[in-house]
Amino acid sequence: MNNLYMAPVCEMKSFSNLFIEMTAKNCNQRCKHCYIDFPISKNVKDFIPVDLVKKALNDTTRENLECIYLVGAEPMTHPDFNSILRLCLKRSNVCIFTNGSFINEKKARFLKKLEDESDYEIIFQLSLNHYEELKNDDVRSRGSFRQVINAAKSLIKYGFNPIFCVTDSYHEGEQKLLEGLKLLCTKFGLNFKPANFRINNLIGSSNSDNIDFNCGWKSLDCEYGRVVTTKGIYVCPLLANDHRGRSGCDFTDFSRKNSLETDYCVDCIRNKNAFFSIDYSKF
Repeated sequence: MNNLYMAPVCEMKSFSNLFIEMTAKNCNQRCKHCYIDFPISKNVKDFIPVDLVKKALNDTTRENLECIYLVGAEPMTHPDFNSILRLCLKRSNVCIFTNGSFINEKKARFLKKLEDESDYEIIFQLSLNHYEELKNDDVRSRGSFRQVINAAKSLIKYGFNPIFCVTDSYHEGEQKLLEGLKLLCTKFGLNFKPANFRINNLIGSSNSDNIDFNCGWKSLDCEYGRVVTTKGIYVCPLLANDHRGRSGCDFTDFSRKNSLETDYCVDCIRNKNAFFSIDYSKF
């Protein structure tokens, strides 16, 4: 009897999310839980060219995009970040994944000006690992907790409604994390709403042994989007530049199907909800 393992195939339900990997390895922090394998040098120049972003936007004009996500190690390190943001705001809502270290009142005011010039919205997903400063900074870097809180305050001052993207690094569970985050918001004078927090399981904590692929999930990022990188099109940000997640050279000819064959796929399935894309039904 042939017991050959066959990975399940996932097919896109719609192309509503376009992810742009602004940089694969340029970041000003080195978080312990990060899925990116950073080189020793911190000065990696791997930024996506503006022309490649323009091509991706042109090649997807027939797709009904709900949101464009600026992702990567730290997307705001891109030297042409403002130009790319302007281009994307001509097409769709834009969600920026950031550790918050580049956002102060001056930057928030400028970003609000860009949003006001557009018909679309800028959304921020701010990285946070714990509601206690010491535990957060132990995972991320010293001072990162204060940076992200100050970024949130600056954004709220100018009318933004940021989302805290919280990784359960200490395996406390969603309920305990939400209770701690509620106290955190009270302490710093931030309005608490459950929709403003997305709790993700720790990436890399799973393996594909004995996984029940029929356990069900609400949504996967690869069901509703693709990511463009300097090396081509990939199924999701976790598999960007991984040959197992390659979907094509560009958006003129790319695959809308992919096999759930990696440990990252297992993480997504066990997470139930997508790691990156926004569930608008919660707002």
